[in-house]
Amino acid sequence: MAPLFSRRSFIATASATALMPALPTAAFALNEATAKGLVEKLVQEINKVIASGKSETAMIGDFERIFKRYSDTSYIAAYAMGVDGRRASGAQKKAFSTAFTAYVARKYGKRFREFIGGRLEVQSVKKVKSFYQVRTIAYLKGESPFEVDFHVSDRTGKDLFFNLYIEGINMLLTEREEIGAMLDRRKGNIDQMITDLKKAG
Repeated sequence: MAPLFSRRSFIATASATALMPALPTAAFALNEATAKGLVEKLVQEINKVIASGKSETAMIGDFERIFKRYSDTSYIAAYAMGVDGRRASGAQKKAFSTAFTAYVARKYGKRFREFIGGRLEVQSVKKVKSFYQVRTIAYLKGESPFEVDFHVSDRTGKDLFFNLYIEGINMLLTEREEIGAMLDRRKGNIDQMITDLKKAG
């Protein structure tokens, strides 16, 4: 996995922040109960897929549908593209968002598939600034339990998670680094990066 921080991502972070859809300054309908309820439904669906016995391809398809239903895909994709989103056309942003959503489903779906024979359990919820952190514990056979945290916001007017931590690894920062590395390999060519993204994960 790429390191969470690099000179490139450090330089990009400050200016990229201005391009990102802002998280709400105050929660409205969202509260501890609704944030926890969202993640409980999400975890229930993830556990159902884990226990389904389906092939990896079928599971990844299920995880993509879950990701689209419960996550703020527009925010996550925009954050991942960072400052490079400033020079992307509308068509490129749309193509990137579609490819990125499928990529994340493959990448994290494969990680959740490792939970076969185990489960996720919701443990706690707390408010952090303008969002809620819902902590779950992953129980895997033959391994020590570890934390999987979901960050939930109602920025879009709907309760959705916008970030995910698995064993302390920050999804938003990790994916910004990954997309940045892909662009670097393609000398900044967004279309070629999107083509690569369709095969990644």
